[in-house]
Amino acid sequence: MEHRLINAIEGALGWKGAAQVGTAFVRGRCDDTGLLSRVLTPNRLLDIVMRRSLNRPQFRVFQKGEEVHPAVYVTDTVSPRGQSIPMVNMYRLGGLLDEGATLILDQLNVFDPTMEVACRALQWWSHERVQVNAYLTTNEASGFPLHWDDHDVIVVQLAGEKKWQVRETTRTAPMYRDADPNSIPSDTVLFDGVLQAGDIMHIPRGHWHQATRAEKGSGYSLHVTFGITKRTGASWLAWLGDWCREHEVFRHDLDRQHATGHASLMEAAARLLVERPPADFLTSYEHNTAPGRHVPFLDIFGPLDTVVCATHFRPEIHTSGNTVHVIAAGKRLTLAAKALPATRVLLSGEPIVLDEAAVVVGAEVHDVAEILVKEDLCAPLSDELSSGYTGLVTNAVC
Repeated sequence: MEHRLINAIEGALGWKGAAQVGTAFVRGRCDDTGLLSRVLTPNRLLDIVMRRSLNRPQFRVFQKGEEVHPAVYVTDTVSPRGQSIPMVNMYRLGGLLDEGATLILDQLNVFDPTMEVACRALQWWSHERVQVNAYLTTNEASGFPLHWDDHDVIVVQLAGEKKWQVRETTRTAPMYRDADPNSIPSDTVLFDGVLQAGDIMHIPRGHWHQATRAEKGSGYSLHVTFGITKRTGASWLAWLGDWCREHEVFRHDLDRQHATGHASLMEAAARLLVERPPADFLTSYEHNTAPGRHVPFLDIFGPLDTVVCATHFRPEIHTSGNTVHVIAAGKRLTLAAKALPATRVLLSGEPIVLDEAAVVVGAEVHDVAEILVKEDLCAPLSDELSSGYTGLVTNAVC
């Protein structure tokens, strides 16, 4: 899946692929200026907030360095039958933003098709799970104090400007669950300046940072952060903990009285380390991550005419004799060899109009599409989901 956002990130940061994610702090500038408003605008973000029932901590507002209590800007909308639904009071939220505040919406990819598609493209690119958070700051509001994240972050400044400071790490590869609280910031400043619309910055895990519009006067800033959570050695060991249950020796109670039995347990653990190396964990994670959320296909609404691959990671396709094997989203499918051209097109990550694809790869594309949709590897392309691809991902059939 070729996505304009990935091209912009690689171009701005001087990367070729995702291998440099997490390696070093770097910033640059996007040449694709038309991309910014296509990704997100302040009004579109506020529209998303207006139309959904949102709660903290997913949706928060900060003012004067402190979180505003939701009771200030959330009110209950009561239906004629007395059903109460908490909704953001846009009049009150507008007042806070007019005074100067920071609005934060985590996991925007859950609500917005453009961000859903962008995160899926970044996951195929990085082989890691990705989520996006949006930050709208007005006037002279400040953001979070100096802090560090337990995942790598790609910051894209979409509109306005904001002052940033980024510092070195004080603990190598800190984690959310860790043996050290890592609470003392580094004195080494890597960047102290202003990001303007089009600037892109990569902040590796553990780097201290803060952003603010304090002393910037009237105006606003809109940026998104793509959080890339990479797997660690600790992740591999946790995965081994699940696999060890296959072996009887690990299912027995630990004997406090006879420690001699511990030797066989440690020998079995050593064998397990060899049987299930880190490479197997990395592959298994991608192959077995469950399908994402999407609108189901129901033929009562009409025929299946346009589909797109909706797996979190790029499906693996390989051939063996007269069969084609597809591995993705916890599924392992076997198809006839003649289905290979259609399968490759349908799992390309790009929207596929089936009648158009049939001209290129054959009429069997319709049957293959039905199979892939039934198995949750592909999804019907609704109008809303289609909007997430328009202008960002090509519509191809080969």
